[in-house]
Amino acid sequence: MQGSVTVAVMLALGLAAPAAAQSISSRIPSVSAGAFAATVVFHDGELFVGQPGEVGAFPLPANRPGAVHVFVPRGGEWVESATVSPTGAELGIGFGDALAVDGGLLLVGAPRAGRAGAAWVFQRTPDGSWREVTRLAPEDGEEGEGFGSAVALEDGVALISSPDRAPAGRVIAYALGQDGTWSRGAELTPAEAADGARFGSALAVADGLLAAGAPGDMISLIPDPNPPTILPGSVHIFQRDDDGWNPVADLRPADPGPGALGWAVAVRDGHVFATAPLANQFAGGAFRFAADDATGQWGQREIIAPENAPPQSLAGLSMAFSETDLFLGAPLLGGGAGGAFVFRPSDAGTWTQVQQIDFGSPFAFFGQALAAEGDVAVIGAPGEAFFEGTGHVYALDPATREWASGAELFDESGGMEAVVGGPVECQSGTARSFTCEEVDLVAFVPVQGLGGERGVIVNDIWGWTDPETGREYAIVGRNDGTAFVDVSDAANPVYLGELPLHEGAIANMWRDVKVYRDHAFVVADNAGAHGVQVFDLTQLRDVGAEPVVFEETAHYDGIYSAHNIVINEDTGFAYVVGASGGGQTCGGGLHMIDIREPGSLVFAGCFSDSNTGLASTGYSHDAQCIAYEGPDEDYAGSEICFGANENALSISDVSDKANPIAVASAAYPNSAYLHQGWVSDDHRYFYMNDELDELAGAVERTRTLVWDIADLDDPILVNEHLGSNSASDHNLYVQGDLMYQSNYTSGLRILDISDPENPEEVGYFDTVSVGEDAPGFAGSWSNYPYFQSGVIVVTSMREGLFVLKKKTTPVT
Repeated sequence: MQGSVTVAVMLALGLAAPAAAQSISSRIPSVSAGAFAATVVFHDGELFVGQPGEVGAFPLPANRPGAVHVFVPRGGEWVESATVSPTGAELGIGFGDALAVDGGLLLVGAPRAGRAGAAWVFQRTPDGSWREVTRLAPEDGEEGEGFGSAVALEDGVALISSPDRAPAGRVIAYALGQDGTWSRGAELTPAEAADGARFGSALAVADGLLAAGAPGDMISLIPDPNPPTILPGSVHIFQRDDDGWNPVADLRPADPGPGALGWAVAVRDGHVFATAPLANQFAGGAFRFAADDATGQWGQREIIAPENAPPQSLAGLSMAFSETDLFLGAPLLGGGAGGAFVFRPSDAGTWTQVQQIDFGSPFAFFGQALAAEGDVAVIGAPGEAFFEGTGHVYALDPATREWASGAELFDESGGMEAVVGGPVECQSGTARSFTCEEVDLVAFVPVQGLGGERGVIVNDIWGWTDPETGREYAIVGRNDGTAFVDVSDAANPVYLGELPLHEGAIANMWRDVKVYRDHAFVVADNAGAHGVQVFDLTQLRDVGAEPVVFEETAHYDGIYSAHNIVINEDTGFAYVVGASGGGQTCGGGLHMIDIREPGSLVFAGCFSDSNTGLASTGYSHDAQCIAYEGPDEDYAGSEICFGANENALSISDVSDKANPIAVASAAYPNSAYLHQGWVSDDHRYFYMNDELDELAGAVERTRTLVWDIADLDDPILVNEHLGSNSASDHNLYVQGDLMYQSNYTSGLRILDISDPENPEEVGYFDTVSVGEDAPGFAGSWSNYPYFQSGVIVVTSMREGLFVLKKKTTPVT
């Protein structure tokens, strides 16, 4: 997975406006596979928590249908009283992206359901459960208009938006009749708005006064050849009377500029509050609008700006009111950990910041959703626990008048079950619940069987064969450490223990490991001062019945965080790539280390080609370094490195560590983010993947680039192999005439490269048993196909460790 993206871009800034108190109901695309607390709403003492179960802004495809969890206070604790989901709930529809509650009615948006989106109405029954009443969808809906992106509910009237309806968006009103049926009423559109204004992105209604935000687009995580123009944004006011909904005012900031005004809106005491998270260099803030008492003319009355909010905090991606206070959520504060700013009216009637609530968990996006009622507030952190999500309850201390943290709420549903005891043959396209072809399931160990707790995922994998015993071991990266698994009895893997993070390092999703001379070398990205951990693998010989918490054998502190580590076992040199955050980063290029004495690592030099990398520093996302034995006689016997350098292939001669040489660099069409690659056994071809080209729409199906490197000075792209689906590709490795690809949501894909310029898929095992093989960051991270036994060990991020075999490969 791409690890060099800044958190500001990672959040895609497409993260959405959240729901808040009863009078606030906003559009919040989900941000994770679980996304618990992506939306939160209070109503009469009950808390409604949306869990869309899939990714919107951050491309982590769905792994469960959405749901709404209802909590009630009982005995000093919050107890879940109901879970609400629609009949025939489907993956990826965004059910729970928007919530509104009024009386005994619950309105839930699902903007990706069907052709145009939908919203479901539920009614409370006498026993306290929620009964599905109807599904609302526009008969004239257009593909992708996002109906249900924001919802509001008052006095039997449902307001549902379609912000992506051309040209500027729309809101449709539905009324509850005396016979219990819902009928379509007025369609609201802005009197004046630019194309792409996304009118209805946020909705709020109180006492018949409706505010509809039209913030426009956010900038995106995914490279876009035609990025949207960031608009100032606007808010449109309507008043309901006996004649229907009448336009009252179009509100805009007094000093227009990029701001996305209207991302979240609220109506309170006849005033309209609207956030502008992209204002003030993306620090964010909010505006208060009100009508003049004498003239009735609406205008800007106050700017509410957080104190000391750094650029890219996005304060105002969510908003909520308690009885006395105003909350603005800032999910990018602290580099994606998130936070919230609390404001209180001063004696002069203006809103003054009284508290800043910070959070310490990376990528938690704490503050993306907010709700408050009385002296209780809930702050959603849908990215916490690797996007499983948590709702954090706060209470107002009556003595200090500050908000103090309390309970943590989350979905407690369990994980997957292990598959051990004997192979499960792939028959008629399936093995258990997994689709497959020509690849059998030998065993499966879920994340919890690898020492992982809630929020732990697995990432990279490598292997080690004990030269004395012949036993085979999988070395599995977790976001919080490294796990060791004995796979010698392939049908009965044994978890032996873990190597925790280096002391003081930060758990994060990226980890990489390679092996040299019976030692594992481990790095982690965005993990603080992690450095390179060295672990003597021979310790695995003596593990007893209980898993062991190991200590690192040695440590190299010449770098802090790094995305990958590359080892040339023929020369005894390691190459750290994608270094960042401290130490000798080498521009993110090759940080060369002499590891011939694994217990005493020595810095050997840097190499980077400034003609490559998105920042022209020679940043290398991944690489392979080899003792070259290919057809180019000019480099016979040289040590050659092939770098996947974000926007170009980099070839370098690093034989002389003091004087490495840039041999060549080569770009390619429709590039998005060059990720990784591997050379053929004869060193004639280089097979390469681009992680983001499918997400960016640059290609329709998984693309593998085939380079002819017979002349290292002049690499030639000779083919682009397109797979059978659109899953994003991640890591690939070559063993003889086979290429083993880990392609995220489509799992392990095996390609025959006996005709090297024309790969052909000959088998697969999809490690994700639900959903489509769509672009995005979920599923198989990596694989290791080099065990003599023939088993292939594969990691799948949320699932765990798969032990597989190709049908034509005997397993010993």
